[in-house]
Amino acid sequence: MARGKLRIYLGAAPGVGKSFAALGEAHRRRERGTDVVIGLVETRDRPRTAELLDGLEQLPRAAQPGGGPGELDLDALLRRAPRVAVVDDFAHTNTPGTRNAKRWQDVDELLNAGIDVITTLNIQHVESLNDVVRQITGVRQHETIPDEIVRRADQIELCDMSPHALRRRMSHGNIYPAEKIDAALSSYFREGNLTALRELALLWVADRVDEGLALYRGEHKIRQTWEARERVVVALTGGPEGETLIRRAARVAARSRGGRPQPSHLMAVHVVASDGLAHPLPDVITGQRKLLAELGGTYHQVIGDDIPTALLEFARGVNATQIVLGSSRRRAWQYIFGPGVGATVARESGDIDVHIVTHEEVGRGRNLLPPRPGSLSRARQVWGWIIGVLGPVLLAAALQLPMTAGAGLTTHVLLFLVSTIAAAMTGGLWPALMCAVWSTLLLDLLFTPPLYGLAIDRPGNGIALAVFILVGVLVAFVVDLAKRRAMQASRSKAEASTLSLLAGSVIDGQEPLPALLRRIRETFGQRSVTLLRQEDSGGWTNVESVGGAPCESPDQADALVSVSDSLALALHGHVLPASDRRILSAFATHIGMALERQRLARDAAEAKRQAARNKIRTALLAAVSHDLRTPLTSIKASVSSLRSVDIELDEDDRGELLENIEESTDRLNSLVDNLLDMSRLQTDTVQPKIRAVGLEEVVPATLIGIPPHTVHVDVPDSLPRVRADAGLLERAVANVVQNAARHNPPGRPAIRLSASALGDTVELRVADHGTGVPDEHKDRIFEAFQRLGDAPRGTGIGLGLAVARGFTEAMDGTLTAEDTPGGGLTMVFTLHSTTADPARGGAPVPPAAAAADQGPSGGSPTAPDGASSET
Repeated sequence: MARGKLRIYLGAAPGVGKSFAALGEAHRRRERGTDVVIGLVETRDRPRTAELLDGLEQLPRAAQPGGGPGELDLDALLRRAPRVAVVDDFAHTNTPGTRNAKRWQDVDELLNAGIDVITTLNIQHVESLNDVVRQITGVRQHETIPDEIVRRADQIELCDMSPHALRRRMSHGNIYPAEKIDAALSSYFREGNLTALRELALLWVADRVDEGLALYRGEHKIRQTWEARERVVVALTGGPEGETLIRRAARVAARSRGGRPQPSHLMAVHVVASDGLAHPLPDVITGQRKLLAELGGTYHQVIGDDIPTALLEFARGVNATQIVLGSSRRRAWQYIFGPGVGATVARESGDIDVHIVTHEEVGRGRNLLPPRPGSLSRARQVWGWIIGVLGPVLLAAALQLPMTAGAGLTTHVLLFLVSTIAAAMTGGLWPALMCAVWSTLLLDLLFTPPLYGLAIDRPGNGIALAVFILVGVLVAFVVDLAKRRAMQASRSKAEASTLSLLAGSVIDGQEPLPALLRRIRETFGQRSVTLLRQEDSGGWTNVESVGGAPCESPDQADALVSVSDSLALALHGHVLPASDRRILSAFATHIGMALERQRLARDAAEAKRQAARNKIRTALLAAVSHDLRTPLTSIKASVSSLRSVDIELDEDDRGELLENIEESTDRLNSLVDNLLDMSRLQTDTVQPKIRAVGLEEVVPATLIGIPPHTVHVDVPDSLPRVRADAGLLERAVANVVQNAARHNPPGRPAIRLSASALGDTVELRVADHGTGVPDEHKDRIFEAFQRLGDAPRGTGIGLGLAVARGFTEAMDGTLTAEDTPGGGLTMVFTLHSTTADPARGGAPVPPAAAAADQGPSGGSPTAPDGASSET
C-alpha cells in the first residue's frame, strides 16, 4: 500500500488560523468527492472554527483514564480508513497509557496505512528551534517534534498573520477567554515576541523550500542559476586583498537581504588548483576565515585543474547569483599567459553577476609567475601530436627554401632537435618520440647524401643521425619526467593544503557531521555524500547525507571508503582516481574521530552526572553529621531535664521543654524528608502520578503552620485544572511559601500567593517583600546545599528550593525566580493546564508506590530551610 501524504499548516503562534485553514481544506476536498473524516480537532471554544465542523464526519474521541477531553481514537480511525483524515496539534503529547506517546506517531501509523493526513503545528514546537524560542519568549516548550518528522511532510503551508492583527484578534476575544487576554498580551503575545516568531517561521519555511529547490535542480541536472534567493560567492586567492573582497561581498549580501548575511547567503571559496605550485600562507587564509566567520559567512575550499571552471562550478552548485572577485594583480606583460581568472569568469558566468573589485594590490604582481600547467589535458595532447607529426614536415619544407640552402647537416639536426623538444614540452613523451623518429627519417631522406634515399654514404652522417635520435628520445623522456614530477608536486601541495584544513577542523572539534559531508562533496565534486551504517540484519541505513540522490547501499556508490567496521562513506557522482582516495580516506578517518568525540562527550556527560550524584551523597553525609545534630542535641537535653529527679520543674517549664521537643522533632522530620526527597530526585526515582488537579485543592494545605494574616491568597475558582501530582505539588509550594514567610521582614506587606492562566499554562506566584536576590544568584538558590547570604547555622541545609524545583520539573513544570516590584523575590510555578497535555517524565506507578513516593499528601508539608536565606 502506498504511503499517505502529509500536509502541515504551520503557524508562528496560536491564533493565526491553522485549524481554520485545515478545516477549510477538508471542506474543499469533501466537495470534490473525497472521503474526509475529522479524527480530532481542538476548537478551543472558538465559534468560527467550531462552525466549520458542521457537515464533516467526526469520530468520537477515545476515553481518557481519569476523565478529560479524550485522545485521538487511532484504532477507530484505522478501521474507518478514510482517504483523508484531519488530526489537529501535530506535536501533542498523548495521555500516559495511550498506545503512542506522541500524536505524530499516531499520524505516522495513519500514513503507513495509506491515509492522507492534514494537521497543524506551531513553529515553537520544532525541536531544533526550542532554545531559540525560549530566548525570544522566556518560555521553554516541552512539546516538541523532531525536525526530520516535519521535513518529511509532502506539503507545508504557512498560515501567516501580522503581529498587530494577531494582537487585535486576541483583544477581541477570538483566541483566549476574557480572563486570559490581559496576561497573554503582556507576556507571550507581546508584539516583539510575535514579530520574532513570525520571522522564525518564515525563515524556516524558506529554508525547507530552498532544500526542495536544490533537490529538484540536482535531480533534473539544472546548471543555470535561478535567482530565488541572493547568494554571494567571493573568490579568495590567499593574497592580502582577500579581506577587502570579503567585506565588499558581505555588504552586497547584507543589502540583498536587508541585514546581516546568513551562512547560506555569503560563501567564500578558495580554489586549490591541482596543477598549481603557488599556495597562500596559512596565517593569511586563517585571518580571512576568521573575518568571514565574524561577518556571518562560510569558507569553502575546492580542488580544480582550472580555476575559473572550478569557481563557476562551485557557484552554480550552490545556486549563487553573484560572484565577487578582485582585480588582477598581474602586471601588463604577464597577460601573455592568458586573459586571467577575472576576465574568464566574467565571460563564462552566464546569468551569474560578476563584481570585479579594485584593491591596493592591483598591478603589483605576484610573488611567483603564473604556474605552467603540469597535467596533460586532452587539448595539450592533441597539440603535442600535431607538433610531433606536422612540425618536422613544416621544418623540412622551410629548409628547402633558397634562403636556407647553405645550412649544413649539423644545423638541420639542431633545428629538428628543437621541434622534438617542443613536442615533448607540449604533449609529453609519446608525441616527442614520434617527432624524433619522424625527424630522423626526414633528415636521412632530404638532407643526408645520397639524397632521397635511406642509404648513407658517410659513416659520420650515420653516427650523427643515431646520436640525434638518441638525444631526442632522452630529451623527450627528461622533459616528460620533469613535468610529471611537477604535476605530482603540485598535487601533493593541494592534498597537503586540504589535509591541513582538515587537521585544523580536527583540532577545533567544532565541525558537525553534515558540514564534514558537505566539505567532502565540494572537494571531490560529487552529487551526494552519504554515511551508511550496516545493521545486524545485514542491511544498510542512512546515518547522514548531503546532496541529491543519496546512496541507499554501497552498491550504488561510485566511491566507497570504510569509516569503521559498521560505517562506510559512499560518494555518488563520478569515479575517483586512486590519487584522490588517499584524501578521501583522511576524511573518513576524521569522520570516525568526530563520531568518537561524540561518544566520548556522552561518556563525559554521564561521568559528570555520576560525579554530581557522588557530591550529593557526600553532602548528605555531611548534613547528617552536622545540621541534624542540633535538633537531636536539643531533644536530648529537654528529655534529660524532664526525666531528672534532681530538678524541680513547674508547669510552665515543663510546657516549654515539651514545646522545644516538639519543634525540634518537627524540624528534624522536615530535614530528613528534604534529604530523602533530594536523594530520590538525584537518583531519578521520583515517578509522579499525573492527573488533573485544581489549585484550590492544593493551596490551602500548603498554608498549614503559616501564621494567620501573613499570606494573601488570590487563586480564582475559574482557573483551569493543571496536570500535576497533588502530593508533589503541595510539598513544592509549601516549601516555597514557608521559605518566603521565614524571610519576609516584619512590618512589610503580606506574602502574596496568586494564580492566573496564560495560554495553555497556569502560573502560580509566591511573592515576598524581603531584600531580594541579585540576578547572578537567582539560579544558584535552586542548587542543593546552597546557603547564600548570612543565614545562621541550624536554619536548614539548603535543600528547600532545590526540592521544590525538582518536584516541579518532575511534573514537567518550571520554577523560576524573579524580582518583586517594589523589592523582594517572586517564585513563579508554571504548570500545564489540562488542555495542554504536556509531555512529562516517567510512567504511571501503582497507587501504593505513588503514595510511598509522594509522602502523605494530607499531612504537614515539608518545611523549607535556608535555601533562599538571602531573601
